[in-house]
Amino acid sequence: MAERVIPLIDERLAPLAATVPVNAAPPTGLLTDTRGRPLRDLRISVTDRCNFRCSYCMPKEVFDKHYRYLPHSDLLSFEEITRLARLFLAHGVRKIRLTGGEPLLRKDLDKLVAQLSALRTLEGQVPDLTLTTNGSLLARKARALKAAGLQRVTVSLDSLDDAVFRRMNDVDFPVAEVLAGIEAAQAAGFAHIKVNMVVKRGTNDHEIPALARHFRGTGITLRFIEYMDVGATNGWRMDEVLPSAEVIARLQADLPLVPLAAQSPGETAQRWGYAGADGRHDPRLGEVGTISSVTQAFCGDCNRARLSMEGRLYLCLFAAQGWDLRSLLRGGASDEQISAAVAHIWQGRSDRYSELRASLPPDQGQGRRRIEMSYIGG
Repeated sequence: MAERVIPLIDERLAPLAATVPVNAAPPTGLLTDTRGRPLRDLRISVTDRCNFRCSYCMPKEVFDKHYRYLPHSDLLSFEEITRLARLFLAHGVRKIRLTGGEPLLRKDLDKLVAQLSALRTLEGQVPDLTLTTNGSLLARKARALKAAGLQRVTVSLDSLDDAVFRRMNDVDFPVAEVLAGIEAAQAAGFAHIKVNMVVKRGTNDHEIPALARHFRGTGITLRFIEYMDVGATNGWRMDEVLPSAEVIARLQADLPLVPLAAQSPGETAQRWGYAGADGRHDPRLGEVGTISSVTQAFCGDCNRARLSMEGRLYLCLFAAQGWDLRSLLRGGASDEQISAAVAHIWQGRSDRYSELRASLPPDQGQGRRRIEMSYIGG
């Protein structure tokens, strides 16, 4: 078995300067990158802090009491985030996801949700506004978030076994409180709740059937995520990846599934519906999804951009550097100039790390410094 190596420090690389092109055209919503991929999904990280220390994301060996988080003054204000989101919507974005770190640690997050829910897409619709959380604070905040305009919630939950869950979050947090948060979200009126399970072979893969049975028929969609080599501090090894095909095979042995069509272009998850007695999908039983970034790359139609909490624009979850939009925001740039800079960045995008992972040399693949998942979200 390969030796696990975890760096002792997390160094953030200097950002790239966001260039404002001369004589830029106004946004049309038809913006595409070098591979013809449109910009449809904006993921916004609102904090680099988290109250969990999951080994695949924020291992204690790195994120200890001495780790230096960003000062509050470095974070984008809610008004700055909303301004950028409005400009991204003009380029064709239709979905906004709030993430972290743990986004519910950001004070008064419902106020940001209210500002974002007042925006409109090019089609005049409210953007699809969603949040990813570890669920630890959801019971307290679900109603305020729903009232502010949040439409959907995704909760990270890696095990139903309390001992396994406490070991994986590494702060001894009980699984019952996360389940209570999910129940609170349902009670608050969230109709579209997803639960994400990061599957690590030898750690929690035995929990796959238990989670499937628990959420089957509840209206909650469970998604199994392959353990990914995001960042450089989680000691990622390929032998700890359980391919999605094996996840589905294990489920099929107990709970028959049928493949379902994608709901939208660029969707990361492959959908599987629980089959009824007639062998067809029974909507009352719900569905599961698999996200297979390691074994089945979906770079070809990836339409997601990521904005960090201090205003850096990243074009890939596996990127090393982002473009500095905060300097434009705080340097007096006009909306037109910032919009043009965003368009220029996206038009030059050629990222396809997951497609190339296996063929890259060490200094560009697994040995390359990349931004941490705790910094930019999943």
